[in-house]
Amino acid sequence: MRILIVNTSEMTGGAAVAANRLVAALNNNGVKAKMLVRDKTTNSITVAGLNHKPFRMWHFLWERWCIFCRLHFSKNHLFEIDIANSGFDITSLNEFKEADVIHLHWINQGMLSLKGIQKILNSGKPIVWTLHDLWPVSAICHYARQCDKFIISCKDCPLLPKRIICPDLAKQIWNKKKRIYQCSNIHFVACSEWLANTARKSGLTKDLQVSAIPNAIDTNIFHPLEKLKVRRELGLPEDKKIILFVSQRVTDVRKGASLLIDAVNKICADNPTSASSIVVALLGSHAETLKQQISFPCIELGYISGDKRLAQVYSAADVFVLPSMEDNLPNTIMEALACGVPCVGFNVGGIPEMIDHLKNGYVAEYKNAVDLAKGIWWVLTEADREQLKQNALHKVHTCYSQHSVASKYIEVYESALKGKYKKP
Repeated sequence: MRILIVNTSEMTGGAAVAANRLVAALNNNGVKAKMLVRDKTTNSITVAGLNHKPFRMWHFLWERWCIFCRLHFSKNHLFEIDIANSGFDITSLNEFKEADVIHLHWINQGMLSLKGIQKILNSGKPIVWTLHDLWPVSAICHYARQCDKFIISCKDCPLLPKRIICPDLAKQIWNKKKRIYQCSNIHFVACSEWLANTARKSGLTKDLQVSAIPNAIDTNIFHPLEKLKVRRELGLPEDKKIILFVSQRVTDVRKGASLLIDAVNKICADNPTSASSIVVALLGSHAETLKQQISFPCIELGYISGDKRLAQVYSAADVFVLPSMEDNLPNTIMEALACGVPCVGFNVGGIPEMIDHLKNGYVAEYKNAVDLAKGIWWVLTEADREQLKQNALHKVHTCYSQHSVASKYIEVYESALKGKYKKP
């Protein structure tokens, strides 16, 4: 069985990380898997890049320009919207022709257009599409926030300014997707039960197959390391408790940095003596912005490339906090758990599927900074840390191991090849 995994980027973003890990998991479990990307950055033989260099940015820029115009030349929401009006035709590539199953992941920002997806469908090859957010089952947004229009039909999108003359862009894209999905052989897979249940409600996919399979992680890389040793290697204090926050851009509103600030500042205010024994470590860009607002001493870790180095960072921490206001199945929580680090996050999206409350971490009330602070303090001072660690490792090995995830995907591929598309 040959699987072609299609993603915009090879390395950038959570979907790219998940896709790479799935390629490794499949190849380690008897399936020939390869990845096709627009932005190839390594020499990996399991990753193929598009050779149309002059057009790589053209598709991206044309789509952004069209969206920019519909936003009345405002940058607000410019990168929260995708319309897939421009992209590559991959059906003529050897990698496509050789594949038995085409497995789409995050294909936005100029990788595939809706017309390109239609051409893939017209080829007759089975298609599996992993949902990393809501875009495939909504019109133009990746995260719906409080909007539920996608359940019936997207129109008058709150991300767009009020229309005066222009046609309804959300409705146009919705109708295009509706035509593409009708009678299609797409098998959708969500990374979390939350997203799978959400996708099943969508007016686009309510009659299509939607499964839930988590992302995989390589426990040969992400595993507990000796805390004092890695702290010395990273230059982190050996005698303090470390609260870790990781995000590609730590100021990303969706990742909840403001709530993290409120929570840790409350801990400091309620426990003044803790200021000398706790530090906050920030991994990601723009960390200096947060550092100025946090009462505890802060350490900027900058940007770290390489999973082995990342595993060291997690292993150095006492607690990992991800106060996302909307998220699917964050790779960062999975990575922290694999390193035996308890996690704290909100009861939203797929996070409570990963964090078992009071067993491998703490699930706080949604958007409640006070409860978030309670959870962080509980992990640092009250919980049985060894038991939390063992529970975290058990969770990863039973739910997110390469073998477990690869086996579930192989079942989906085999079903797709047999043409079994039944509504669950």
